[in-house]
Amino acid sequence: MMKQYIHIIILLISIFSNSLFAQGIKGTVIDSESKKGIELAEIFVLDSQYKSVSDSEGNYQLNLPEGKYKIAAFYLGRQSQIKEVRIKKNWETINFSLAPLLETLEEVKAIGKKSEVFNVTRLNPVEGTLIYEAKKNEVISIDQINGNLATNNARQVFAKVPGLNIWESDGGGLQLGIGGRGLNPNRTSNFNTRQNGYDISADPLGYPESYYTPPVEALSKIEVVRGAASLQYGSQFGGMINFLFKKAPKETPIQFHTRNTAGSFGLLSSYNSLSGNTGKMDYFVYYQRKQGDGFRDNESFESNTFFTDVNFDIGDKLYLCFEFTHMDYLAQQAGGLTDRMFEEDPRQSVRERNWFGIEWNIPALILDYRINDKTKLNWKTFGLIGSRKALGNLERVTQVDFPEEERNLLWDDYENFGSELRLLHRYDFVGQIQALAVGARYFKGNTQQQQGLGPAGYDADFQYNNPNNLEDLSFRYPSENVALFAENIFNINNNLSITPGLRWEYISTNSTGYYRNMVEDLAGNVIFDTTIYESKNLDRSFMLAGLGVSYKTKADLEVYGNISMNYRGINFNDLRVNNTNILVDPNLQDESGYNADLGFRGNYSDFLNFDWSLFYLAYNDRLGALLRYDDAIDGFPRVYRYRTNVGNAAIAGVESYTEMNWSKFLNPNPTHEFSTFLNAAFIRGRYGEDNMESSIAGNKVELVPDVNIKTGINYNWKSFSSTLQFTYLSEQYTEATNAERTATGVDGIIPSFHVLDLSAKYKYKFAQLEAGINNLTNNYYFTRRATGYPGPGIIPSAGRNFYVTLDLKF
Repeated sequence: MMKQYIHIIILLISIFSNSLFAQGIKGTVIDSESKKGIELAEIFVLDSQYKSVSDSEGNYQLNLPEGKYKIAAFYLGRQSQIKEVRIKKNWETINFSLAPLLETLEEVKAIGKKSEVFNVTRLNPVEGTLIYEAKKNEVISIDQINGNLATNNARQVFAKVPGLNIWESDGGGLQLGIGGRGLNPNRTSNFNTRQNGYDISADPLGYPESYYTPPVEALSKIEVVRGAASLQYGSQFGGMINFLFKKAPKETPIQFHTRNTAGSFGLLSSYNSLSGNTGKMDYFVYYQRKQGDGFRDNESFESNTFFTDVNFDIGDKLYLCFEFTHMDYLAQQAGGLTDRMFEEDPRQSVRERNWFGIEWNIPALILDYRINDKTKLNWKTFGLIGSRKALGNLERVTQVDFPEEERNLLWDDYENFGSELRLLHRYDFVGQIQALAVGARYFKGNTQQQQGLGPAGYDADFQYNNPNNLEDLSFRYPSENVALFAENIFNINNNLSITPGLRWEYISTNSTGYYRNMVEDLAGNVIFDTTIYESKNLDRSFMLAGLGVSYKTKADLEVYGNISMNYRGINFNDLRVNNTNILVDPNLQDESGYNADLGFRGNYSDFLNFDWSLFYLAYNDRLGALLRYDDAIDGFPRVYRYRTNVGNAAIAGVESYTEMNWSKFLNPNPTHEFSTFLNAAFIRGRYGEDNMESSIAGNKVELVPDVNIKTGINYNWKSFSSTLQFTYLSEQYTEATNAERTATGVDGIIPSFHVLDLSAKYKYKFAQLEAGINNLTNNYYFTRRATGYPGPGIIPSAGRNFYVTLDLKF
């Protein structure tokens, strides 16, 4: 017990004190070839925030308490060096000699700087040519997750990222739907979604929905940065999600990795990869095939994903990477349910003719160039050729779907090109290393959207009945985006930094085509029908600003805060899709606001990892849906959803993550490891009393559960590990008028729910066996009410299901 109290006392002292020590290390950092001192070399203690910087002669001094440490010396363009030292009541002399870095130009990251005890860590202040200082962020290490990776189970993958609202729309994990802080989770459209640093959504500003989700089995990490990412990545309110693929193992010419999964509801998945390193070239290639029947009647899916990554070191300054991604899938969708139908039987379906098909192709070229030891450049060029096809019945679920009736077919084609150039420069100012990141972006998108009648019957036949005279709409949506941005870390001293930033954006969105304005009554009778031709152009430019402040103690603890402006331009999907469940305000306005965070985070002695923060999101001219009732249109009354700028909203709350490794707390080298984590968010979202829409003044903001908790227990013993996870979300509304329930199931409350997941894995040499049960208690619940595909209506989540995975690596 005395040892535990000592740990706690040290923790409290480190928060309020910079230095109480009269001993430590000192020495010189030199170039191994010239034998001259290296200025601005970083000397730091692994797994801590103790650090120093060498002067113009290469000399440094670092105060440390008594103890045993691993000391690293780092300088851009040089090989890092690590030495062990034991500090007593005196000064120890530790000299470093750094050799030129010839093997790779990728950013050197000191081994061990991020603890591997926990599978959630945080980004360094500078990563490559990007700045993350003072930003709320999480890095998820995939290898340490216990969960159903074959189905991209987002509830388990993002279990330790606080405040995320996750939609569960399909059993195969084909599409990721996450939001947070009251932002719509629909296809993660309020985050800038990337893989290996470049865009993968349909059109980040014109149509930001992401129909492609990288298979988690192929990933090494996932980076999540909140709203302050607007300065580096664009104006989205949510922030950025970046999927990082695995890389080839070092000094291994060829490695084969295969993962094969079988599970409930006909799930079969096979992931296979080849990777290797041959001196100046390395490669990583994978193919994944999966299929399943789904939890409900009239559900099925099959998908194929292919990815190749080839990297070249050219000389000692240039690094080239070529990547190509292909994904296609076909899914039968069971449609939505009303509240009454869900209560009767959540597995039922009254739609057996609804299909959804996606094809995605993303080429990318990445260049890293080291201009000198202090300056490096990164250039990413990427494109997208893809399509989305939806075929079925979008009418209210209460209407019968007759097989002899023609179905509605919606078909989008995407052709995009983008390029981002970034430069990072390190320089000395007031005796501290500073970092400046500047960049420019150009993006051009072209989307062709068509909607009309497709064939009757049951098959997935994506052909228009009248391709030259579509019954609903035909539009072309070109878009263009130019951005310039800069951020600078000003290190005031070893503890305090201030990071201001600016981003200028130019957005041009256009639309040309026609649509049919047709209104039906509740019985399906056409009230009026007319064709409208239109051509619109919307150009705007704006400036975003942000400021971050960080104070780090020497015990790997940090107080951070930031405030960043956000902006969301109205996109073409907000304006135009013929859907009898929705009417759209033709005078929609862009949305604006800001995110602010104030937090305290860190690690302590491998037994505590935490991030506790307060946030505030101001959301002006928020786009939402109102339930409206017309007394009569030609004698026919109706209730409908009206999409408009519903008003100004304020969302604030607490987002906290705490993980305790109790075994490490009691014993530095435990045989059995036992840890717990608690991810808890308590959020309040309200519309202002001064909103023009009086029906929503003071109402709760939709898609904001007051309580959002994920907690779990982890147990590790030698090669065995297991996780029991509990998820709870309180009730939330789906539209601004706070309707409790409607006859169609499209609007109403999403009731509170809880889910229990159990997963385990065992590794033996080159083989690993994984198994688990999701929704252990077989709860019936839902996370989404869909207005269109895959509904309309309630989309039930899966009941109890099992999976088994065999993982082999040669």
